Amino acid sequence: MAVPSFVRLIPLLLLAALAGCVTSVPATEPAPEPPISAQVQAEAERAVDQLVTVARRMEPVIEAECRARSNLRNCDYRLVIDDRLDAPANAFQTEDRRGRPVIGVTLAMIAEVRNPDELAFVLGHEAAHHIAGHISARERDAVKGAQLLGMMVQSQGADPQTVAKARKAGAEMGSRLFAKDYELEADRLGTIITWDAGYDPLKGAAFFRRLPDPEETVLGTHPANALRLDIVKMTVKELRAGTIKGVTGLRSQSAG
Repeated sequence: MAVPSFVRLIPLLLLAALAGCVTSVPATEPAPEPPISAQVQAEAERAVDQLVTVARRMEPVIEAECRARSNLRNCDYRLVIDDRLDAPANAFQTEDRRGRPVIGVTLAMIAEVRNPDELAFVLGHEAAHHIAGHISARERDAVKGAQLLGMMVQSQGADPQTVAKARKAGAEMGSRLFAKDYELEADRLGTIITWDAGYDPLKGAAFFRRLPDPEETVLGTHPANALRLDIVKMTVKELRAGTIKGVTGLRSQSAG
């Protein structure tokens, strides 16, 4: 599949615009391309400007929410750009070897979002996973699943190789058992973070309407898009009513 010129151009602009703001894996030397049109140049510049603006505005809010809600967690976030041209639109949360939280976005995701609210919601959602401790929670779920299925198979006299396979399968099942709950929790907290930074979570969550609905399976990792939108709507309703509040209070000062 050919990569749109729009996406090809973004890594070059990121190198200049995001110095000191995010980390980007250096892109490999691109093959010679036809001249970039003025329209494509303008679209790529808009996407980069939007990322820089949103990231700088979200960062202090994300870190304040993290420090307030998780005293023992590292709240010094890094934003990483996955600049592989063939990577699909995606965002993810992980931790580096020192336990520092990392939010990653692909070039396709940067190009896909249609407004700052959508990008803010994506960043808020991924940040929420770290604040809520979902990586360690899924690791614990995997360990429990491995132990349970391994013991069940072992009690039936299975050989060590079969037990090992059962433990592996149990770990996979365990890690997925509460995955949908964790996604909804991140949607709720991500909504609060997005709101507190002065963005509109309802506009931000409109991104879900363009995504294919995940399969309805017991061990699926993501809930239905309609359910996720309902969580956002309900949370915004509570924020507007003042029954829940973000930590920084920026929303009341800037966005109303």
